Amino acid sequence: MEINSQLIQSNIEKAKKGDQVAFTFLLDFFWNEVYGFMLKRTQNETDTEDIVIETFAKAFDRIATYNPEYAFNTWLIAIAKNVHIDILRKKKSSLFIEITDEQNQQAYNIADSSPSAEDELIKEQNLSSLLECIKQLKSHYQEVIQLRYFQELSYQEIAEQLNEPLNNVKIKLLRAKKLLADIIRNGKKKK
Repeated sequence: MEINSQLIQSNIEKAKKGDQVAFTFLLDFFWNEVYGFMLKRTQNETDTEDIVIETFAKAFDRIATYNPEYAFNTWLIAIAKNVHIDILRKKKSSLFIEITDEQNQQAYNIADSSPSAEDELIKEQNLSSLLECIKQLKSHYQEVIQLRYFQELSYQEIAEQLNEPLNNVKIKLLRAKKLLADIIRNGKKKK
C-alpha cells in the first residue's frame, strides 16, 4: 500500500476522533523522522527517545488543534523543538540557583551531607505513594513502567524482553505515562 498525503490526512482525521489504530499509524510513520531530527540536536539516544515520546504524547493530546494547512511532520518537529527547549530550560534552572552570601556560607558550614532520617522517610513515603499509583494501572502498563524506570532498560531491551515490536512498546509506555499522570493528578485533587 502506498502511503500518500491523502492516507496521512485520513489517519489524522481518524485520530482526532480517538481512533487508536490511526494514532499507531501516525506514530509508526513519523517516528523515524522526528527521532532523526532530534538525535542530530541532542546527540544522545536516551534523551532523544524521551523527547520523541513526549512529543507524540503532546501531539496526540492536542491533535484537535492541528491545522491541516501545515504539514503534519512540520507540526511534530515544532512540538519536538519546544519539548527539547523545555527540557534544556529545566536543566539550566536546576543548575543555577541564586543564593545570597549568607546562604553560601551556611552551605560551607554543613557538617554532614548525608540525608537525615526525615529525608529518608520523606523519600520512602514519596516512593511508596508512587508505587501505589502504579498499582492502579493495568498489569501490562505496570510492567513497562517497571522495566523502563526502575530497571532502566532501553526501549529496545524492553521490546526484546516482552517479545513485542519496538513501536508497541513505545505506544504502551506513552499510554502508561499518561494514565499514571492522570492517577497522580486525581490523587492530589482528592487530598
